[in-house]
Amino acid sequence: ALMVPSFLKSYLGDAALMAPGKTLIVVQLSGGNDGLNTVVPYRNDLYYKKRPTLGIKKGDLLKVDDELGFNPALRALKKVYDEGLMSVINSVGYPNPDRSHFRSMDIWQTGSGSSEYWSSGWLGRYLDSDCLGCEHPYQAIEVDDSLSLAMKGTLKNGFAVSKPRELKKITDNPFLQKIAKEQAKHEEENVAYLYKTMIDTQSSADYLYQKSKTYKATVDYPNSSFARDLKCISSLMTAGTNTRVYYVSIGGFDTHASQKKRQNRLLKEYAEGIAAFIKDLKKHRLINDTMIMTFSEFGRRVKQNASGGTDHGTANNVFLMGGQLPKQGFYNAAPDLKNLDNGDLKYEIDFRSIYASLLEGWLDADAKAVLGEFEGKLF
Repeated sequence: ALMVPSFLKSYLGDAALMAPGKTLIVVQLSGGNDGLNTVVPYRNDLYYKKRPTLGIKKGDLLKVDDELGFNPALRALKKVYDEGLMSVINSVGYPNPDRSHFRSMDIWQTGSGSSEYWSSGWLGRYLDSDCLGCEHPYQAIEVDDSLSLAMKGTLKNGFAVSKPRELKKITDNPFLQKIAKEQAKHEEENVAYLYKTMIDTQSSADYLYQKSKTYKATVDYPNSSFARDLKCISSLMTAGTNTRVYYVSIGGFDTHASQKKRQNRLLKEYAEGIAAFIKDLKKHRLINDTMIMTFSEFGRRVKQNASGGTDHGTANNVFLMGGQLPKQGFYNAAPDLKNLDNGDLKYEIDFRSIYASLLEGWLDADAKAVLGEFEGKLF
């Protein structure tokens, strides 16, 4: 404690007394998940005409209603849906879509239009907006070793940590502690900023480690890196950590060839991890104060390619999960396979309207301050 400036000690002390409130968890499916083989329009003959070998047979699907069914790899997620804890939003995208992984992910992570280039992320700007508790570095946590653009603001950033215990060991290094103590104040502005960042990291690492130690797992999580990341989030949430936003990713969805086997494996990993996580939240009575949003940077083209896969497309589905959904089940109709844009799905819902709704309706933030001139909410 002697190594931490008084202003940091004060907010760390106050944080333990603050209720975390509602929590938003963003799950990123990196690579461009094929939405049509995730939520399948099995009554539409065009689906099977465009995908003669890649289309999922009706008998293999987990049918949800008379029109749509889940990929069989999503069996664990289907149970979440049946409990009324899931909403599926179809045909989500943005005007003039970009099919580059990097550019489209930048658009989704910044919340910009396709012709705009922003250097800060939508969740980072949420931190910039003087939200309640945003003075704490761990108000927004990404479970990773590095920080995504989505979590980087102009004035404030989220906090990246994959293993609280390991981070605590690193920051406890006596040499780093000594430097932080002796150089907490420095005349050079940039150097002073670096030292402040070091102190913030040390204090946050200690806080998160102490919180994570109080968690006692009551649910068996699958043995996957994604499930372990979700278990880390659960440990912090159940300990009452003052964190409003968590961000986690699972990659590998760029399925240009041999798609079925790879996508099924990834969807199964995703579904089983989410199902265990939601079971954990329910046991700790946190499900009603949690909203989980799953997105991918784009969908795939409607027609399969010659390699048994699909190429980069446009609109896709977004999943919302939690105990206080704006609408359970399917939010809107299945994509229109008759009305395509050069072989791609046309978007119906702008992804920024989902962001705006979550910012104002869930995080009590000013959507305009975060998203700029974009107007419109989905719910």
